[in-house]
Amino acid sequence: MEVRSENVQVRCDKLQAPGIPRTRLQVWFIRVCSSILLWTCLVQLVAVGELWHPKFFPNITNKVPWITLVPRHVDAVVQSPPPLVPPRNYTSNGFLKVSCNGGLNQMRAAICDMVTVARLLNLTLVVPELDKTSFWADPSNFEDIFNVRHFIDSLRDEVRIVRRLPKKYSRKYGYSPMEMPPVSWSNEKYYLQQILPLFSKHKVLHFNRTDARLANNGIPFDLQKLRCRVNFQGLKFTPKIETLGYELIRILQEKGPFVALHLRYEMDMLAFSGCTHGCSMEEAEELKRLRYAYPWWREKEIVSEERRSQGLCPLTPEEAALVLQALGIDKDTHIYIAAGEIYGGEKRLAALRAAFPRIVRKEMLLDPAELQLFQNHSSQMAALDFMVSTASDIFIPTYDGNMAKVVEGHRRSLGFKKSILLDRKILVGLLDMHHNGTLSFNEFTVAVRLAHEKRMGQPTRRRVIADKPKEEDYFYANPQECFCEGTNCADLPGYGNLSGIQGAQVSDLLS
Repeated sequence: MEVRSENVQVRCDKLQAPGIPRTRLQVWFIRVCSSILLWTCLVQLVAVGELWHPKFFPNITNKVPWITLVPRHVDAVVQSPPPLVPPRNYTSNGFLKVSCNGGLNQMRAAICDMVTVARLLNLTLVVPELDKTSFWADPSNFEDIFNVRHFIDSLRDEVRIVRRLPKKYSRKYGYSPMEMPPVSWSNEKYYLQQILPLFSKHKVLHFNRTDARLANNGIPFDLQKLRCRVNFQGLKFTPKIETLGYELIRILQEKGPFVALHLRYEMDMLAFSGCTHGCSMEEAEELKRLRYAYPWWREKEIVSEERRSQGLCPLTPEEAALVLQALGIDKDTHIYIAAGEIYGGEKRLAALRAAFPRIVRKEMLLDPAELQLFQNHSSQMAALDFMVSTASDIFIPTYDGNMAKVVEGHRRSLGFKKSILLDRKILVGLLDMHHNGTLSFNEFTVAVRLAHEKRMGQPTRRRVIADKPKEEDYFYANPQECFCEGTNCADLPGYGNLSGIQGAQVSDLLS
């Protein structure tokens, strides 16, 4: 028998078998059957392993019984991609190019919005460009963070998505697209009446800013559903990110139920919000210099204590420690810090670590070599925190920024997993009263719990404030349309004036 590989020829003696001559075809047939048999055995072994794998850790009840950590196990299951859905057949009105701005989760929401706009206007969407010029200076492209093939294929029945513009529409060939930012918080009417007519003159429109360019409310139900579909299904992280993210989750779950604390006490947040409570004079001056160094940040002079009293500042690590204790989180609970570098480093975390010794970060759980590829890529690091926060038993953000809101929405989509949404305006008053001795810790604990009984991520309708979209509830924090049967959301409890009611109850308690 001869086996040829390019120009290399190897001769083997024929195997002698009385009465059964083996041809080359028979040998290959045996090999194929053997391979199938081996793979079948492997699949069966994996299935048996999954059957016997423990799905739940023993329940841990906190010292204060009103919060119970119920463990949920997340397995990273490698699945074959689903069959491709048939593409939607439509005549494209032109190409929509978008440049996202901001951090990972602001860009994530913007991508969902831009897919929806492209669907509404029958456009062809070019794979979005990510922000590389912001404070974080992350050089990552879309395909470095999101699975671009899945993004294109999973949404092809709604909108046509291409990796790049055709050559004839590129700048290299002298074509200059119309560039503009769409108006913030715009509805369907704006895009149909103001944006669509532009494509009669321009085959390519470039949106150079995409943050909050689609309204929270008043959007047709099917488009709201599409925003959810992009967010929950279309935007998958790359295999590299997912593999490491699931590894983090596995390590944490093996230790027991855990809390993800989104401690947004980072340099950029403090500088641009003007929040310097608990900082030294030197630190406050450093943060102010940073704020002035970025010309695009319009608000320069900020009164820190005034902003803090309005509930517009992230909690400090010391304040977070007191609040977690008041909420009844057991001191032996593992707490994952979902954040970048904390301003002040480990020294600033001392009080929090003293109250909760089992504080961990991704840098403590993973081998440095595993994180090496993610260094200097803040959005990829944030993607890992996003995965862990979504999978945690309890999620507690100390500031309601973009990550806090998008994670909250994802946890609602997973069966309304517990997310404790801190009312910082109430907490600041309670913390100050406790610090000046007018409120004992027991009274502080009762008041904190009373203020957050209805802020645990329960089903509720979004709060709508006419003509004040920045003050109303964010769509991606509570995409209620995606949890309703059909088009009816009437069964969801109304938002009401929860903060006002809770504030009154707290005042009554302390009077």
